[in-house]
Amino acid sequence: MSIRRPPAGYETAGAAPEEIPALIAIDLAAGKIFEGTGLLPEAQLGDHVPANVLREAMQTGHLHTVRDRKGNLAGFALTSVREGWLYLDQISVDPAYGRQGIGSALIGRVMLEAKDRGLKRVTLSTFRDPPWNGPFYRKNGFRELPRKKMEKWMIEIESIQDDNGLNVRDRCFMARRLGWL
Repeated sequence: MSIRRPPAGYETAGAAPEEIPALIAIDLAAGKIFEGTGLLPEAQLGDHVPANVLREAMQTGHLHTVRDRKGNLAGFALTSVREGWLYLDQISVDPAYGRQGIGSALIGRVMLEAKDRGLKRVTLSTFRDPPWNGPFYRKNGFRELPRKKMEKWMIEIESIQDDNGLNVRDRCFMARRLGWL
C-alpha cells in the first residue's frame, strides 16, 4: 500500500499558534459525527484536544494539517512517540471537507513522520465499527492488533479510556508497519 498524498488543491503543512482556535473548532465539528451513536458519553461529545497539547505538538513536529488551496485548515493529525511506536493520538477532519481524501492524506503524512523519525510502525486506538473509524483505518492499511500483541502502554491507554466512560469492547488497537507501504 502506498502513502496517500493530499487530493488536488490541498497540501499538508504544519500549524501556527494563532491557528489553535481553528484547530479546536475542527476537532469539535468532527466530534459531532458521534452524536446519537452511543459510543461516546454525552459529556465527551463537547471535548476537544486542549490548546496546550496542540501548542506542544506544533513545537515537536507532532501536528500535521491539511489545507485547501485558499490556505483554510481542513483537518489535522496529532501524534506522539510511545516506546518506539508512532501513536496517532487524534485525527480530525472538518465535516465540510469530509469524503475528499483529507483523512487518508493525513495518514500519509503521519506515515512519513514515522519514517522521518526512524520508527517502523504507526498505531492507534479507535472504535471497530463506525465507517469513519475501524473500516477507514483498515482501508488505509492498518490491521487490528490481537490483545496478546498489545504493548503495556496500550493496555494503560485502554484503561484510561475505560475510566473515561468508553466501552473498550467496542474499541481496538490497530497498527501499520512502514514495510506495508
